[in-house]
Amino acid sequence: MSRLVIVTCIFLWLIAPLHAQNFEEETIFIESAGNRLGGVIMFPEGKKKKLPAVLIIQGSGPTDKDGNSEALTGKNNSLKLLAETLAKNGIASLRFDKRGIGLSKESAMSESELTFDDFVTDAQAWLEYMKSDKRFKKIGIAGHSQGSLIGMRLSQDSPVKAFASIAGPSLSIDETIIAQIKANPFNPANVVKEAREIFGKLRQGETVEKVPPYLMSIFRPSIQPFMMSWMKYDPLLEIEKLDIPILVITGSTDLQVTVEDAQRLQISNPKAELKVIDGMNHILKNSSAEANENVASYSNPNLPLNTEFEKAITDFFKNTLK
Repeated sequence: MSRLVIVTCIFLWLIAPLHAQNFEEETIFIESAGNRLGGVIMFPEGKKKKLPAVLIIQGSGPTDKDGNSEALTGKNNSLKLLAETLAKNGIASLRFDKRGIGLSKESAMSESELTFDDFVTDAQAWLEYMKSDKRFKKIGIAGHSQGSLIGMRLSQDSPVKAFASIAGPSLSIDETIIAQIKANPFNPANVVKEAREIFGKLRQGETVEKVPPYLMSIFRPSIQPFMMSWMKYDPLLEIEKLDIPILVITGSTDLQVTVEDAQRLQISNPKAELKVIDGMNHILKNSSAEANENVASYSNPNLPLNTEFEKAITDFFKNTLK
């Protein structure tokens, strides 16, 4: 992994009720396994030396550094807002685009060639960059959704001083998907049975050519290699390996990851602190559990982050990275 030239430096202006608050951002590029990847460092106003810093790792799918999915028409900017929250509290952060997305678009590769381990490798490259940047004194990781598992893998590296699992699943991806299928009352029992059979073959290293149309979005042939590489990791075993302060934080109205997931993660490591925030959904914003309202928030950048979440995450990193 080699560090390339910083190419841009801009200011973000957030208008507060009494004064203007600005954060400086630097866009940077690195090399990871021959791929050129782009990311953004956000600094607190006027501070660029000896700072605590957090690597922010996004969730699954075509999700960019700001927490926005290319599969949706609107933005929620959840991870950008997280970076701003940290900066307001004196903590720098680095968030990055995945291969093929945003600043990393030129490193696109076919879905059939991509593995979960590629995401771990890329996140590790960003962590190595942060470790080499003398402006950062201590480094923590905040992993959201799928990024929680990636963060667990990276946090087994001693230079990481603290880890936050944000809306992170506790089960392997096959068991998580089975649970989601079961949770839909409109899915007949045979769908669960068929999904289990396909997962069983994938676990044995066998791809499946004939997939029922109603399961194609999960098991299309091009995604099966990625799914096989992802299935081998159990979040409960990975978090058990950590010997650093851990915050497990989730919301009560998250429709993708359950409170029980957070509880299982917390139980798996005595160093883990559990925080369940009432009325917060998967993208860290206030919402009821009603599906239409909840899903609508995924495309609304004007909704702020839940204030209790902001306090919990900043307090955790301020205390562990000081």
